[in-house]
Amino acid sequence: MQILKMVKKVPGGLMIIPLLLGALVNTVFPQALEIGGFTTHLFKTGAMPILAVFLFCNGAQINARQAGAPLIKGVALTLIKFLIGAALGILVNSLFGPTGVLGIAPLAIVAAITNSNGGLYAALAGEYGDSTDVGAVSILSINDGPFFTMLAFGVTGIADIPFMALVATIVPIIIGFILGNLDEELREFLNKGTVLLIPFFAFPLGSALNFGQIIEAGLPGIILGVACTILTGFGGYWTMKLIRAERPQVGAAIGTTAGNAVATPAAIAAVDPSLAGVEPSATVQIAAAIIVTAILCPILVSYLNKKEKARAAVQHS
Repeated sequence: MQILKMVKKVPGGLMIIPLLLGALVNTVFPQALEIGGFTTHLFKTGAMPILAVFLFCNGAQINARQAGAPLIKGVALTLIKFLIGAALGILVNSLFGPTGVLGIAPLAIVAAITNSNGGLYAALAGEYGDSTDVGAVSILSINDGPFFTMLAFGVTGIADIPFMALVATIVPIIIGFILGNLDEELREFLNKGTVLLIPFFAFPLGSALNFGQIIEAGLPGIILGVACTILTGFGGYWTMKLIRAERPQVGAAIGTTAGNAVATPAAIAAVDPSLAGVEPSATVQIAAAIIVTAILCPILVSYLNKKEKARAAVQHS
């Protein structure tokens, strides 16, 4: 059987198929991966260590002469992600109030759209971009958690920037970067990990999700996910074109919602009790958006990748 060949035919297949399989197992047999030992570590709880190795391997691929590129890309993508989410949330709040429109509260909009799935971005950047695209995740990681949502709602005096979380994300990339530049042979050896590890952290990321969350959230949660992918996906794509990135299609990989964004409504409601009434619905809508964007974003990136390749072919003909 040509399993790998079939997987690669699916847009972002190396990431999305293991992720969906993980979500399917967690939906149908939620206890199957809780037997402990290596099984639970590999298929349920092991995403972060494997992702850390993935970032380490990608860090080794960054040439010292290209060190500025990940910083520029990371800042540009983080900024556009925040601006789109904050602007849309503030607009909806000013027009419709805290209850929002179509059943989607501004709290859910800002929390879902300003947060991106770093693991999915890194996987898509590894598949469709280069090491400088993957390296941008060290800057993108700053949008994890409630900080940008609090900033958009004007309560930044209470929130603290998760500086150590940013540092913790950068360290594996920096160490890989140093070793890769000290030894070209080591850089080539670690290059295999930039692709090989993708399915191994995708499955446990998926096993933290549940398809039932989409049903619970209903149409508003699906709309939120679609809006996040379209608005910030194309926003990231055009931002990368604006800074003349070699592979602008990778910018669309920010069109996702981070898994930890589910906790943001509760954190915001604790700061502003007036939002407690919309917290439950916002939470399940964000949970749905996580799954919807995980499905749609790789498809969008693959589409834009084909578009860019076709354009390049025409220019060289």
